Amino acid sequence: MLGYNTPAIFSRFTAVTKLALRCARGSGADSLNDGGAAAVAATLPSDRLARLKLRGLRQLSDAGLASLAAAAPVLRKLSVASCTFGPKAFVAVVQSCPLLEDLSVKRLRGLPDTSGAITATAITEDILFPLAMSLRSVCLKDLYSALCFVPLVSSSPNLRSLKILRCSGGWDLPLEVIAARAPGLVEIHLEKLQVGDRGLSAVSACANLEVLFLVKTPECTDGGIISVAQNCHKLRKLHIDGWRTNRIGDCGLMAVARGCPDLQELVLIGVNPTVQSLRMLGEHCRALERLALCGCETVGDTEIICLAERCAALKKLCIKGCPVTDRGMGALNGGCPSLVKVKLKRCRGVSYECVEHLKMARGDSFSISLDIVLEHDAVAPSENGVQETGQQAQVTELTGQMAAMDLPTNAAGAQSFAQANSRMRSVMSALRRRFGNPPPA
Repeated sequence: MLGYNTPAIFSRFTAVTKLALRCARGSGADSLNDGGAAAVAATLPSDRLARLKLRGLRQLSDAGLASLAAAAPVLRKLSVASCTFGPKAFVAVVQSCPLLEDLSVKRLRGLPDTSGAITATAITEDILFPLAMSLRSVCLKDLYSALCFVPLVSSSPNLRSLKILRCSGGWDLPLEVIAARAPGLVEIHLEKLQVGDRGLSAVSACANLEVLFLVKTPECTDGGIISVAQNCHKLRKLHIDGWRTNRIGDCGLMAVARGCPDLQELVLIGVNPTVQSLRMLGEHCRALERLALCGCETVGDTEIICLAERCAALKKLCIKGCPVTDRGMGALNGGCPSLVKVKLKRCRGVSYECVEHLKMARGDSFSISLDIVLEHDAVAPSENGVQETGQQAQVTELTGQMAAMDLPTNAAGAQSFAQANSRMRSVMSALRRRFGNPPPA
């Protein structure tokens, strides 16, 4: 823990611009406390520190964060996670750091219960934040009372990027407040939130919106997507993870095709588009370069043929868990002239022969991969019922590497394999002698 030795440490480093203060998990009692924070603040060069990261400081209170902020008037980026101070500490941060541009807050433990903050007055007047004129990016993640930060976000009129990830509470009304006071938002990420079409309608008031991520927001429907498409004509990236709720489909995607001609990247997970919407996307979004279709039960050969015929600018295509076959993939032989990379995963109807044929037909500048997923690993649940996606990815990668290997199957091959093993053991022995057993001094 930083304490009495702090002045001596920082006397050696008088030009610190980035500082990270961490405490290992399980050692909260030894965390940096308010006294240590004051000692750090007293020795920091006041005109240098631009980035500050705090992790696991469970003994640091609002006063401790305030002392650090007061010592960093030129701070531009602040990231805090697994600490115990509350949202009022950030009032001091905004007051002391007028140049702050990037704020990331994750897993704070000192937050009050805001489950009852359902009115505009409760949201905007609970904590009074000064205007944060320089703040450009805010990320709120894994906060059970993230609504406490709505006044801070809404006090940032020049905000450009907002990420609200896995935070509890209802977010339709807060998004209305935020969009009204920070209409210049360009990028919005919403993940695992209680937000519906009313919230998306509020987001649509941000006419300059270019990037929108909707990940596992089951209350959002085509109606909300239509609102965004009708008002956010500058949209370039759209990611939708529909969580297989079938509440976002052709109607919303056709509205995107009509209202967002500059769309360059579209990712659909657990969404079921058909030829009807894909045709319009190909015809109206002429700049579409990157497309991912994952777990889309309605995307088959007809849909891929449609994309091949109409998406002339498409450069990268990812298809995972869709019922496509060699017939649909064969259309890429003469379609999508700009296509340079295709990734296929869990597409059981596509053969390696088709993949090799496409490689040869399109030349060296074209890359295509087909990942094999073992049957029992593809759907193996964990103890809590969630699929083991990390393990599945590792198995897929390993299987692909094994498939590329030419393993020996006859006696001569086995003998060669044994010789190779013998050589490998010799090399490992030499390495142990060289590095594992150093000669005595």
